[in-house]
Amino acid sequence: MYRFSNTVIGVLNLLSLLASIPIIGAALWKARSSTTCENFLQTPLLVIGFIILLVSLAGFIGACFNVAWALWVYLVVMILLIATLMGLTLFGLVVTSQGGGVEVPGRVYKEYRLGDYHPWLRERVRDQEYWNSIRSCILTSKTCSKIESWTTLDYFQRDMTSVQSGCCKPPTACTYETGVIVGGEDCYKWSNGIETLCYECDACKAGVLEEIRLDWRKLSVVNILVLVLLIAVYAAGCCAFHNTRHAAHPYHPSDDNRMTKVRPRWDYYWWRWWHEKKEQLY
Repeated sequence: MYRFSNTVIGVLNLLSLLASIPIIGAALWKARSSTTCENFLQTPLLVIGFIILLVSLAGFIGACFNVAWALWVYLVVMILLIATLMGLTLFGLVVTSQGGGVEVPGRVYKEYRLGDYHPWLRERVRDQEYWNSIRSCILTSKTCSKIESWTTLDYFQRDMTSVQSGCCKPPTACTYETGVIVGGEDCYKWSNGIETLCYECDACKAGVLEEIRLDWRKLSVVNILVLVLLIAVYAAGCCAFHNTRHAAHPYHPSDDNRMTKVRPRWDYYWWRWWHEKKEQLY
């Protein structure tokens, strides 16, 4: 049983150690990618990946080399990691439960409304300093330049990303009257200037939030899979910790109080003495 549980936790920790590499890689890829300008998911990915890497390494060493203190630290950090990851996953599922695009009649793409998203996300993009950094990123990524050459027919037949739909064109509800664009509040924020467009529109902020929502939903699925693996590893770690302590201290002080053999009752001796006397008489 000792070798079996330690082998299991060694294998599981090796798997979780290998699983941390794609998580770290995904965070680094998102940091270098020009397709997204929201980077607050990159830091949690990096932190989670490196913690899983270090914890798995500690558990692997403790299980394979019978280092009890390493397993003890491993189990404490592991339960904290499981609790933290579970909280972040639940928070992410709640925050991303609202939102989604609205169908536009006669168009392939969707449009997005800021009021459809969770208040916590809305407050982030309403912070002007925070939004300025996202806006600069969108300008640098040249997201809107990809549809500059579209014809009128392209707008009816081709799809757009959520950021292109919200930031690179005026809302479909906007109309022109005597050369002036009219409609909702976003219509008056629109400009043909390449550095202005609809970057200050609520539709643009909603488009960015939609991209965040989709990325976060994917991350939540990964978190659930990692949670299942970590719980399995933690259960095996408890067994390995118990076995490692038992290997280091094979005799527990309480063993002295255990009965080493069964003593016969007093009537057994009386019965034996009586039968011996009867044999002597006869």
